[in-house]
Amino acid sequence: MTCRGGILAALLLAAAPLAAQDELPIHATTLANGLDVIVIENHAVPLVTIELDVKNGSYTETPDYNGLSHLYEHMFFKANSTIPNQERYLERANELGALWNGTTSTERVNYFITLGVDSLVPGLQFMEDAIRSPLFDQGELERERPVVLGEYDRAESDPSFHFGRATDTLLWSAAYYPRKNPIGDREVIATTTQEKMRTIQARFYVPNNAALILAGDITPERGFELAEQVFGDWPRGGDPFAEPIPDPPPLTDHRAVVVELPVNTVTVSVDWQGPSVTTDPKSTYVADLLATALGNATSKFYKALVESGLAFGVGFTYSTQMHVGPISIQGQTSPDKALALHRAILAEVEKLDDPGYLTAEELAAAKAEVEVAQLYEREQASNWAHTVGYWWAGPGLDYYLGYVPGMQAVTEADIAEFARTYMIGKPNVSGVLIDPAARAEIGLTADDLLAQEVVQ
Repeated sequence: MTCRGGILAALLLAAAPLAAQDELPIHATTLANGLDVIVIENHAVPLVTIELDVKNGSYTETPDYNGLSHLYEHMFFKANSTIPNQERYLERANELGALWNGTTSTERVNYFITLGVDSLVPGLQFMEDAIRSPLFDQGELERERPVVLGEYDRAESDPSFHFGRATDTLLWSAAYYPRKNPIGDREVIATTTQEKMRTIQARFYVPNNAALILAGDITPERGFELAEQVFGDWPRGGDPFAEPIPDPPPLTDHRAVVVELPVNTVTVSVDWQGPSVTTDPKSTYVADLLATALGNATSKFYKALVESGLAFGVGFTYSTQMHVGPISIQGQTSPDKALALHRAILAEVEKLDDPGYLTAEELAAAKAEVEVAQLYEREQASNWAHTVGYWWAGPGLDYYLGYVPGMQAVTEADIAEFARTYMIGKPNVSGVLIDPAARAEIGLTADDLLAQEVVQ
């Protein structure tokens, strides 16, 4: 949970220094078949989380596969060469006393179970069977499609889904958008075949594209031994990225869109293409700190946009990704203030490289806040496993281990340079989500948004 406020910031700054990253109880090795094994040692309770992470997700998907990384995630929990059907899969999970789930994001798919340490060995075998030998039974595949489509339906019922799709299509281009869209394409999901599932398995579900994370009541020596015992004979596959994943085309001009849906408040957004963590990791630390600092109610940014009465709320976000992460400023307001809020957002962005816009004290408070959030994240071994797995699949474990030192090294000059490089005067996408009647009343058009862009 992120906390805000000057009092908290002062407390954080007065706190004792946090443990160095090289003191974290994280140990890693790589098996001969290429499987990365990561052990996070935490003996607080006799539980272990077994997590499998795969470098897969929408960034690997061409339009005819869009959404199938997510469908594959669902099929993981079905029949395999050892377990004949989903019913038996659920029975076996209950026998092990396991809590289980999986997630799909833009650049990672993960699967995890948490169970008692006395069930660790059969739990590892349970996961090994699932990842190595899925059957993709036709009947189970047909039954699971409506489940995945049900998630799609729930997403579509939210106006923000349609707003995000409209702005993201402009930000990344229509051709590249599927690679930024984990939920996928309805028709692709509804008509997928066993053959497509096996194509995904053969390319991405190989040990040299996966990590096994063991988090909890286990030593690294025991973890590495069991990983070799259970997963060591999993055959290495080809390089899934022998043909590199393309980056999105650069945004070359300002774009704008107005989305009409029945909503009670107006949402105004401005989005930019931000840094790639693989080519500019330093800027990802800057973006995270900037998001934290600007979100503080004492910041000039917050005061200008919220305390002024222009917005009910406003946020700055950045998503760290290998293939260009999005920067977004989004606020909620009333129809009569929509254009004023949009103009004010652009005006505040112009100030991000002004000396003193973000003070040394504000930057120090943001660093402390982010660092403390890292501590909270480590309190539960299972959550820590998910975090480590996410970073392993993207920039790598070294990025995670170097995150706090990299963040602490950020200066006010770095903030200004980041703003000039990625935001000030750079092409962006402006969007407004508004009720049709409200739009008609104020006569809002996309050209109105474009007319407010500051030309450098």
